[in-house]
Amino acid sequence: MRQVIVAFERQGNCDRLREIIENGGEFSCVVCRTADQVRRAVRKLRLNIVVCGFKLGEESCESLFYDLPQRCSMLMVAPQAQLDLCETEGIFKLQAPVRRSELMASVRLLAQVAQSAAREPSQGHSPARRSQEERELVEQAKAVLMSRHGMTEEQAHRFLQKQSMDNGARLTDTAKLVLADQ
Repeated sequence: MRQVIVAFERQGNCDRLREIIENGGEFSCVVCRTADQVRRAVRKLRLNIVVCGFKLGEESCESLFYDLPQRCSMLMVAPQAQLDLCETEGIFKLQAPVRRSELMASVRLLAQVAQSAAREPSQGHSPARRSQEERELVEQAKAVLMSRHGMTEEQAHRFLQKQSMDNGARLTDTAKLVLADQ
């Protein structure tokens, strides 16, 4: 049985969504109430599906998403006004109040995405090596993101990777765009 992280500030929200997901019979849930609990569960239990609200404590789930490993998928369940504030394209969104069937279909989709992502590295494809010039370009873009947005180096790198994947561009092309915007 696959495990899913259910993360909401309010225990009542955690309980409702956990009940829906677990009653489907395909998944069990790990309940988290803070972003740090989510990070620990992802790291220690190697979980890769997070169903959450718009924010956990003082941290938005959007910023939490950038801290999670690339293997993780996130489903944000929130009122439409909050979903409209989330600009990260890699986050799946579902408007609250949510129907059981919609929630289960979304969690199954995330499980399929995670399963196919887990298979990709084993297909024998290795990423192309970047030249020294390209590596320096990426480092400069990360430095800009770190100073401008207060990101850590890992967050800046993850941001560049996600933007590249979302736009179907090479990492170095995305780095050039970041540098052009300064």
